[in-house]
Amino acid sequence: MILWINPILSSVPSYPTQYPSKLTRICHSSLPNIPKQSLVNFRCDLYDLHNELVPYVEAWSWQNAIVKEKKALSQNNEDLADSLIILQHHPVYTLGAGSSEEYLNFDVKDAPFDLYRTERGGEVTYHGPGQLVMYPIINLRRYKMDLHWYLRALEEVVIRALSSAFAIEASRIEGLTGVWVGNKKLAAIGIKVSQWISYHGLALNVTTDITPFQRIVPCGIQDRQVGTIKGLLKENSQYKVGGEDNRVTTNDFELIDITHKALITEFCEVFQVDIGVNLYKDEAVKFLHFTMLSH
Repeated sequence: MILWINPILSSVPSYPTQYPSKLTRICHSSLPNIPKQSLVNFRCDLYDLHNELVPYVEAWSWQNAIVKEKKALSQNNEDLADSLIILQHHPVYTLGAGSSEEYLNFDVKDAPFDLYRTERGGEVTYHGPGQLVMYPIINLRRYKMDLHWYLRALEEVVIRALSSAFAIEASRIEGLTGVWVGNKKLAAIGIKVSQWISYHGLALNVTTDITPFQRIVPCGIQDRQVGTIKGLLKENSQYKVGGEDNRVTTNDFELIDITHKALITEFCEVFQVDIGVNLYKDEAVKFLHFTMLSH
């Protein structure tokens, strides 16, 4: 059974699903510059749960609560720092608002894991342990009111993180959304933007068991594989852990920690933000629950 849960917000128009075109060429185009409005970086509050397995619907509710708060403040001409949530999920399949069930290789009434239809763009994907999920909840009026630019910026965060942390040269593929190494997709992206406030985000496979991807057609792309950072490190000795004497590691906890630090660093660089409040584990959960309950 597909569950459609609207945790906080009333119904809002969904961002159109993007249907991928056929592979044409690898795209190495540079990211457009963010228009700076001041010499001071914007502030972004970090909710760091990178070692925690969070139920999908709970994180979804947190996002909606923060979005609602930001929209209310914006209507009153007040402002609120941007937010960044980084975590892992218990195994779950999610569909975009316009996703087709033809990409599910199972009966929706007997799904192997929870299955949710969300308001994000894109087709079906899987989230689970070993995959870092990053939810930026930011006011795009501060940056660039262009959804395609925002998608490319999220891709840039992952591309830079893979390069700086592991010397992995990842790229975009023209006509597709996400981050690739050769024929393997390492990061999926699906967003929703309401009144120029973004939510949902990106998922990067670090040490993920990719078996559950076999039960779906990930992102609706039939002829491509899913990859992980750990898998690439095992396959190719040229990939190293940056700044650690060219040391290779395949330890799951270490890979998650290295990757999450790189993602945060590169997010700050790409979006030109400084981390304000930095909450970990219990503190982050307590604050996010409070935000949700207060709305």
